[in-house]
Amino acid sequence: MELHAKNENKEIIKPPISSVGVLGWIRENLFSSPFNTILTIIIISILWFSIIPFLKWALIDSCWLPDSNCRETGGACWSVISSNYKIILFGFYPQNILWRPITAIFLLVSLLIISRNRNYWNAFLGYSWIISLVIMGILLKGGVLGLESVDIERWGGIILTLLLSVFGLTAAYPLGILLALGRQSKMPVIKTFCVFYIELIRGVPLISLLFMSSVVFPLFLPEGVSINGILRAQVAIIMFTAAYIAEVVRGGLQGMNKGQFEAADSIGLNYLQTMRLIILPQALKIVIPPSVSVLISAFKDTSLVVIIGLYDLLKTTQSTLSDPKWMGFSAEAYIFIAIIYFVCCFFMSNYSRKLEKELDTGL
Repeated sequence: MELHAKNENKEIIKPPISSVGVLGWIRENLFSSPFNTILTIIIISILWFSIIPFLKWALIDSCWLPDSNCRETGGACWSVISSNYKIILFGFYPQNILWRPITAIFLLVSLLIISRNRNYWNAFLGYSWIISLVIMGILLKGGVLGLESVDIERWGGIILTLLLSVFGLTAAYPLGILLALGRQSKMPVIKTFCVFYIELIRGVPLISLLFMSSVVFPLFLPEGVSINGILRAQVAIIMFTAAYIAEVVRGGLQGMNKGQFEAADSIGLNYLQTMRLIILPQALKIVIPPSVSVLISAFKDTSLVVIIGLYDLLKTTQSTLSDPKWMGFSAEAYIFIAIIYFVCCFFMSNYSRKLEKELDTGL
Protein backbone atom coordinates (compact mmCIF):
# COMPACT_ATOMS: atom_id res chain seq x y z
CA MET A 1 0.00 0.00 0.00
CA GLU A 2 2.81 2.38 0.86
CA LEU A 3 4.50 1.66 -2.53
CA HIS A 4 1.24 2.27 -4.36
CA ALA A 5 0.76 5.63 -2.63
CA LYS A 6 4.28 6.70 -3.58
CA ASN A 7 3.60 5.87 -7.25
CA GLU A 8 0.41 7.97 -7.20
CA ASN A 9 2.25 10.94 -5.75
CA LYS A 10 4.89 10.87 -8.46
CA GLU A 11 4.48 13.60 -11.07
CA ILE A 12 4.00 12.38 -14.61
CA ILE A 13 6.89 13.67 -16.71
CA LYS A 14 5.74 14.81 -20.18
CA PRO A 15 8.05 14.99 -23.21
CA PRO A 16 9.36 18.47 -24.08
CA ILE A 17 7.12 20.59 -26.32
CA SER A 18 9.85 20.76 -28.95
CA SER A 19 9.65 16.97 -29.44
CA VAL A 20 5.91 16.53 -30.03
CA GLY A 21 3.19 18.13 -32.09
CA VAL A 22 3.87 20.58 -34.89
CA LEU A 23 7.17 21.77 -33.44
CA GLY A 24 8.34 18.20 -33.06
CA TRP A 25 7.43 17.35 -36.66
CA ILE A 26 9.21 20.47 -37.95
CA ARG A 27 12.32 19.72 -35.93
CA GLU A 28 12.41 16.07 -37.00
CA ASN A 29 11.65 16.54 -40.70
CA LEU A 30 12.96 20.00 -41.59
CA PHE A 31 15.79 20.79 -39.18
CA SER A 32 17.06 17.37 -38.13
CA SER A 33 20.57 17.98 -39.49
CA PRO A 34 22.70 20.87 -40.79
CA PHE A 35 22.13 19.73 -44.38
CA ASN A 36 18.33 19.52 -43.93
CA THR A 37 18.35 22.94 -42.24
CA ILE A 38 20.21 24.56 -45.15
CA LEU A 39 17.96 22.80 -47.68
CA THR A 40 14.81 23.93 -45.83
CA ILE A 41 16.00 27.56 -45.73
CA ILE A 42 16.80 27.49 -49.46
CA ILE A 43 13.39 26.04 -50.36
CA ILE A 44 11.54 28.51 -48.13
CA SER A 45 13.47 31.39 -49.72
CA ILE A 46 12.60 30.20 -53.23
CA LEU A 47 8.94 29.86 -52.32
CA TRP A 48 8.90 33.25 -50.62
CA PHE A 49 10.38 35.09 -53.60
CA SER A 50 8.23 33.24 -56.15
CA ILE A 51 4.82 32.55 -54.58
CA ILE A 52 4.35 35.96 -52.95
CA PRO A 53 4.88 37.91 -56.21
CA PHE A 54 2.65 35.43 -58.05
CA LEU A 55 -0.17 35.83 -55.54
CA LYS A 56 0.21 39.59 -55.74
CA TRP A 57 0.02 39.43 -59.53
CA ALA A 58 -2.79 36.84 -59.71
CA LEU A 59 -5.06 38.04 -56.90
CA ILE A 60 -4.23 41.39 -55.35
CA ASP A 61 -3.45 43.54 -58.42
CA SER A 62 -5.62 41.54 -60.83
CA CYS A 63 -8.69 42.56 -62.83
CA TRP A 64 -11.76 40.34 -62.95
CA LEU A 65 -14.62 42.37 -64.39
CA PRO A 66 -15.24 42.26 -68.17
CA ASP A 67 -14.96 46.05 -68.56
CA SER A 68 -11.77 46.46 -66.51
CA ASN A 69 -8.77 48.29 -67.92
CA CYS A 70 -6.09 45.70 -67.28
CA ARG A 71 -3.17 47.69 -68.64
CA GLU A 72 -3.31 50.19 -65.80
CA THR A 73 -3.10 47.79 -62.85
CA GLY A 74 -0.05 45.74 -63.79
CA GLY A 75 -1.63 42.56 -62.39
CA ALA A 76 -3.28 39.58 -64.00
CA CYS A 77 -6.04 40.31 -66.48
CA TRP A 78 -8.67 37.69 -65.76
CA SER A 79 -11.05 39.91 -67.71
CA VAL A 80 -9.90 38.05 -70.81
CA ILE A 81 -11.75 35.03 -69.38
CA SER A 82 -14.84 36.79 -68.04
CA SER A 83 -15.28 38.66 -71.34
CA ASN A 84 -14.70 35.72 -73.68
CA TYR A 85 -15.63 32.60 -71.74
CA LYS A 86 -18.47 31.79 -74.13
CA ILE A 87 -16.11 31.72 -77.12
CA ILE A 88 -13.35 29.91 -75.22
CA LEU A 89 -15.64 27.20 -73.87
CA PHE A 90 -18.10 26.79 -76.76
CA GLY A 91 -16.36 28.16 -79.85
CA PHE A 92 -18.72 29.27 -82.60
CA TYR A 93 -21.74 27.43 -81.26
CA PRO A 94 -24.75 29.82 -81.48
CA GLN A 95 -24.72 31.82 -78.26
CA ASN A 96 -28.49 32.11 -78.06
CA ILE A 97 -28.81 28.34 -77.52
CA LEU A 98 -25.84 27.68 -75.25
CA TRP A 99 -28.16 25.93 -72.83
CA ARG A 100 -27.99 22.90 -75.11
CA PRO A 101 -24.22 22.23 -74.88
CA ILE A 102 -24.27 23.16 -71.18
CA THR A 103 -27.00 20.55 -70.58
CA ALA A 104 -25.08 17.98 -72.62
CA ILE A 105 -21.87 18.60 -70.66
CA PHE A 106 -23.79 18.38 -67.37
CA LEU A 107 -25.23 15.00 -68.40
CA LEU A 108 -21.80 13.70 -69.41
CA VAL A 109 -20.06 14.86 -66.24
CA SER A 110 -22.88 13.46 -64.07
CA LEU A 111 -22.59 10.05 -65.71
CA LEU A 112 -18.82 10.05 -65.31
CA ILE A 113 -19.12 10.86 -61.60
CA ILE A 114 -21.81 8.21 -61.05
CA SER A 115 -19.77 5.63 -62.97
CA ARG A 116 -16.88 6.06 -60.54
CA ASN A 117 -18.82 3.99 -57.99
CA ARG A 118 -18.61 0.32 -58.92
CA ASN A 119 -21.77 -0.37 -56.93
CA TYR A 120 -23.71 1.33 -59.75
CA TRP A 121 -22.20 -0.82 -62.50
CA ASN A 122 -25.30 -2.61 -63.71
CA ALA A 123 -27.59 -2.81 -66.72
CA PHE A 124 -29.48 0.30 -65.65
CA LEU A 125 -26.29 2.39 -65.79
CA GLY A 126 -25.50 0.97 -69.23
CA TYR A 127 -28.93 1.93 -70.53
CA SER A 128 -28.55 5.34 -68.90
CA TRP A 129 -25.33 5.90 -70.84
CA ILE A 130 -26.96 4.91 -74.13
CA ILE A 131 -30.02 7.10 -73.59
CA SER A 132 -27.94 10.03 -72.36
CA LEU A 133 -25.61 9.83 -75.36
CA VAL A 134 -28.61 9.95 -77.68
CA ILE A 135 -29.98 12.96 -75.77
CA MET A 136 -26.58 14.69 -75.92
CA GLY A 137 -26.36 14.09 -79.67
CA ILE A 138 -29.85 15.51 -80.21
CA LEU A 139 -29.10 18.55 -78.06
CA LEU A 140 -25.82 19.34 -79.80
CA LYS A 141 -26.85 18.62 -83.39
CA GLY A 142 -30.52 19.57 -83.25
CA GLY A 143 -32.73 19.30 -86.31
CA VAL A 144 -35.41 17.31 -84.46
CA LEU A 145 -38.06 18.04 -81.83
CA GLY A 146 -38.13 21.66 -82.94
CA LEU A 147 -34.45 22.25 -82.07
CA GLU A 148 -32.41 24.45 -84.35
CA SER A 149 -29.91 22.46 -86.39
CA VAL A 150 -26.24 23.26 -85.67
CA ASP A 151 -23.61 22.11 -88.14
CA ILE A 152 -20.94 19.93 -86.54
CA GLU A 153 -18.24 22.22 -87.92
CA ARG A 154 -19.43 24.87 -85.46
CA TRP A 155 -18.79 22.66 -82.47
CA GLY A 156 -15.75 23.86 -80.60
CA GLY A 157 -14.12 24.59 -77.28
CA ILE A 158 -14.82 22.25 -74.40
CA ILE A 159 -17.48 20.45 -76.48
CA LEU A 160 -14.96 19.31 -79.07
CA THR A 161 -12.30 18.51 -76.47
CA LEU A 162 -14.67 16.26 -74.50
CA LEU A 163 -16.00 14.69 -77.70
CA LEU A 164 -12.54 13.74 -78.94
CA SER A 165 -11.28 12.59 -75.56
CA VAL A 166 -14.22 10.73 -74.02
CA PHE A 167 -15.33 8.91 -77.15
CA GLY A 168 -11.78 8.49 -78.40
CA LEU A 169 -10.51 6.90 -75.19
CA THR A 170 -13.65 4.79 -74.78
CA ALA A 171 -13.24 3.31 -78.27
CA ALA A 172 -9.46 3.00 -78.09
CA TYR A 173 -9.34 0.81 -74.98
CA PRO A 174 -11.33 -2.21 -76.28
CA LEU A 175 -9.55 -1.89 -79.64
CA GLY A 176 -6.22 -1.96 -77.84
CA ILE A 177 -7.26 -5.12 -75.96
CA LEU A 178 -8.18 -6.83 -79.23
CA LEU A 179 -4.84 -5.84 -80.75
CA ALA A 180 -2.99 -7.19 -77.72
CA LEU A 181 -4.85 -10.50 -77.96
CA GLY A 182 -4.19 -10.58 -81.69
CA ARG A 183 -0.48 -10.07 -81.13
CA GLN A 184 -0.52 -13.03 -78.74
CA SER A 185 -2.48 -15.14 -81.24
CA LYS A 186 -1.07 -18.34 -82.75
CA MET A 187 -2.64 -17.52 -86.12
CA PRO A 188 0.18 -16.09 -88.30
CA VAL A 189 -2.03 -13.78 -90.37
CA ILE A 190 -3.71 -12.15 -87.36
CA LYS A 191 -0.47 -11.90 -85.39
CA THR A 192 1.43 -10.38 -88.34
CA PHE A 193 -1.31 -7.82 -88.96
CA CYS A 194 -1.45 -6.76 -85.29
CA VAL A 195 2.34 -6.53 -84.98
CA PHE A 196 2.57 -4.48 -88.19
CA TYR A 197 -0.25 -2.16 -87.10
CA ILE A 198 1.11 -1.59 -83.57
CA GLU A 199 4.70 -0.99 -84.65
CA LEU A 200 3.66 1.25 -87.55
CA ILE A 201 1.38 3.46 -85.44
CA ARG A 202 3.80 3.64 -82.51
CA GLY A 203 6.59 4.58 -84.92
CA VAL A 204 4.99 7.86 -86.02
CA PRO A 205 3.83 10.91 -84.02
CA LEU A 206 0.16 11.72 -83.59
CA ILE A 207 0.65 14.91 -85.59
CA SER A 208 1.48 12.89 -88.70
CA LEU A 209 -1.68 10.81 -88.31
CA LEU A 210 -3.76 13.94 -87.91
CA PHE A 211 -2.23 15.41 -91.08
CA MET A 212 -2.86 12.16 -92.92
CA SER A 213 -6.49 12.12 -91.83
CA SER A 214 -6.99 15.80 -92.65
CA VAL A 215 -4.99 16.28 -95.85
CA VAL A 216 -4.03 12.97 -97.44
CA PHE A 217 -7.04 10.75 -96.71
CA PRO A 218 -9.58 12.98 -98.55
CA LEU A 219 -7.48 12.57 -101.73
CA PHE A 220 -8.43 8.88 -101.88
CA LEU A 221 -12.16 9.50 -101.59
CA PRO A 222 -14.38 9.50 -104.70
CA GLU A 223 -15.24 12.88 -106.13
CA GLY A 224 -18.10 14.51 -104.25
CA VAL A 225 -17.65 12.31 -101.19
CA SER A 226 -16.37 13.93 -98.00
CA ILE A 227 -16.03 12.87 -94.39
CA ASN A 228 -16.31 15.36 -91.55
CA GLY A 229 -12.94 16.62 -90.30
CA ILE A 230 -13.86 15.99 -86.67
CA LEU A 231 -14.68 12.36 -87.45
CA ARG A 232 -11.36 11.92 -89.28
CA ALA A 233 -9.47 13.38 -86.31
CA GLN A 234 -11.43 11.14 -83.95
CA VAL A 235 -10.43 8.04 -85.91
CA ALA A 236 -6.77 9.11 -85.91
CA ILE A 237 -6.78 9.57 -82.12
CA ILE A 238 -8.46 6.18 -81.61
CA MET A 239 -5.95 4.40 -83.84
CA PHE A 240 -2.99 6.08 -82.15
CA THR A 241 -4.13 5.47 -78.57
CA ALA A 242 -5.17 1.86 -79.25
CA ALA A 243 -1.63 0.96 -80.36
CA TYR A 244 -0.16 2.12 -77.06
CA ILE A 245 -2.91 0.48 -75.01
CA ALA A 246 -2.23 -2.77 -76.88
CA GLU A 247 1.38 -2.85 -75.71
CA VAL A 248 0.39 -2.10 -72.12
CA VAL A 249 -2.21 -4.88 -72.12
CA ARG A 250 0.25 -7.27 -73.78
CA GLY A 251 2.62 -6.68 -70.86
CA GLY A 252 -0.17 -7.67 -68.47
CA LEU A 253 -0.93 -10.82 -70.49
CA GLN A 254 2.72 -11.85 -70.49
CA GLY A 255 2.83 -11.40 -66.73
CA MET A 256 0.14 -14.03 -66.20
CA ASN A 257 1.23 -17.39 -64.79
CA LYS A 258 0.83 -20.35 -67.14
CA GLY A 259 -0.96 -22.13 -64.34
CA GLN A 260 -3.94 -19.84 -64.94
CA PHE A 261 -4.28 -21.16 -68.51
CA GLU A 262 -3.82 -24.75 -67.36
CA ALA A 263 -6.46 -24.32 -64.67
CA ALA A 264 -8.89 -22.97 -67.28
CA ASP A 265 -8.19 -25.93 -69.56
CA SER A 266 -8.72 -28.36 -66.69
CA ILE A 267 -12.29 -27.16 -66.13
CA GLY A 268 -13.11 -27.23 -69.84
CA LEU A 269 -13.15 -23.53 -70.68
CA ASN A 270 -12.59 -22.53 -74.30
CA TYR A 271 -10.34 -19.66 -75.41
CA LEU A 272 -13.00 -16.94 -75.20
CA GLN A 273 -14.19 -18.06 -71.79
CA THR A 274 -10.63 -18.30 -70.49
CA MET A 275 -9.79 -14.79 -71.61
CA ARG A 276 -13.09 -13.24 -70.52
CA LEU A 277 -13.43 -14.90 -67.13
CA ILE A 278 -9.89 -15.57 -65.94
CA ILE A 279 -7.01 -13.99 -67.85
CA LEU A 280 -8.21 -10.53 -68.89
CA PRO A 281 -9.69 -9.52 -65.50
CA GLN A 282 -6.37 -10.24 -63.81
CA ALA A 283 -4.20 -8.78 -66.58
CA LEU A 284 -6.19 -5.56 -66.82
CA LYS A 285 -6.04 -5.13 -63.04
CA ILE A 286 -2.25 -5.40 -63.16
CA VAL A 287 -1.89 -2.74 -65.85
CA ILE A 288 -4.27 -0.13 -64.42
CA PRO A 289 -1.48 2.43 -63.63
CA PRO A 290 0.24 2.32 -67.06
CA SER A 291 -3.12 2.18 -68.86
CA VAL A 292 -4.32 5.33 -67.12
CA SER A 293 -0.99 7.02 -67.90
CA VAL A 294 -1.54 6.31 -71.59
CA LEU A 295 -5.14 7.56 -71.42
CA ILE A 296 -4.12 10.77 -69.64
CA SER A 297 -1.42 11.38 -72.23
CA ALA A 298 -3.94 10.75 -75.01
CA PHE A 299 -6.40 13.15 -73.39
CA LYS A 300 -3.80 15.92 -73.41
CA ASP A 301 -2.79 15.04 -76.97
CA THR A 302 -6.27 15.89 -78.21
CA SER A 303 -5.11 19.52 -78.10
CA LEU A 304 -2.93 18.72 -81.15
CA VAL A 305 -6.01 18.91 -83.40
CA VAL A 306 -5.34 22.65 -83.35
CA ILE A 307 -2.77 22.10 -86.11
CA ILE A 308 -5.44 20.85 -88.53
CA GLY A 309 -7.74 23.79 -87.89
CA LEU A 310 -10.22 22.26 -85.45
CA TYR A 311 -11.44 24.70 -82.83
CA ASP A 312 -10.87 22.77 -79.66
CA LEU A 313 -10.31 24.46 -76.29
CA LEU A 314 -6.78 25.55 -77.24
CA LYS A 315 -7.79 26.89 -80.66
CA THR A 316 -10.72 28.92 -79.34
CA THR A 317 -8.38 30.43 -76.73
CA GLN A 318 -5.89 31.36 -79.43
CA SER A 319 -8.63 32.95 -81.53
CA THR A 320 -9.61 35.07 -78.53
CA LEU A 321 -6.04 36.24 -78.02
CA SER A 322 -5.84 37.36 -81.66
CA ASP A 323 -8.05 40.30 -80.71
CA PRO A 324 -5.76 43.35 -80.27
CA LYS A 325 -7.63 44.23 -77.07
CA TRP A 326 -6.38 41.07 -75.38
CA MET A 327 -2.87 40.88 -76.81
CA GLY A 328 -0.31 40.51 -74.04
CA PHE A 329 -2.64 38.58 -71.73
CA SER A 330 -2.00 35.09 -73.05
CA ALA A 331 -0.63 33.87 -69.69
CA GLU A 332 -4.00 34.31 -68.01
CA ALA A 333 -5.85 32.52 -70.82
CA TYR A 334 -3.46 29.59 -70.89
CA ILE A 335 -3.53 29.28 -67.09
CA PHE A 336 -7.32 29.01 -67.34
CA ILE A 337 -7.28 26.15 -69.85
CA ALA A 338 -4.39 24.51 -67.98
CA ILE A 339 -6.62 24.37 -64.90
CA ILE A 340 -9.35 22.70 -66.97
CA TYR A 341 -6.93 20.07 -68.27
CA PHE A 342 -5.51 19.55 -64.78
CA VAL A 343 -8.95 18.96 -63.27
CA CYS A 344 -9.80 16.38 -65.95
CA CYS A 345 -6.45 14.59 -65.64
CA PHE A 346 -6.65 14.62 -61.83
CA PHE A 347 -10.13 13.10 -62.04
CA MET A 348 -8.77 10.24 -64.19
CA SER A 349 -5.71 9.70 -61.99
CA ASN A 350 -7.71 9.80 -58.77
CA TYR A 351 -10.24 7.32 -60.13
CA SER A 352 -7.47 4.94 -61.21
CA ARG A 353 -6.03 4.93 -57.68
CA LYS A 354 -9.50 4.33 -56.24
CA LEU A 355 -10.16 1.47 -58.65
CA GLU A 356 -6.74 -0.03 -57.97
CA LYS A 357 -7.42 -0.09 -54.22
CA GLU A 358 -10.87 -1.62 -54.70
CA LEU A 359 -9.51 -4.41 -56.89
CA ASP A 360 -6.49 -5.09 -54.71
CA THR A 361 -6.67 -8.65 -53.39
CA GLY A 362 -3.49 -8.42 -51.35
CA LEU A 363 -1.75 -11.06 -53.46
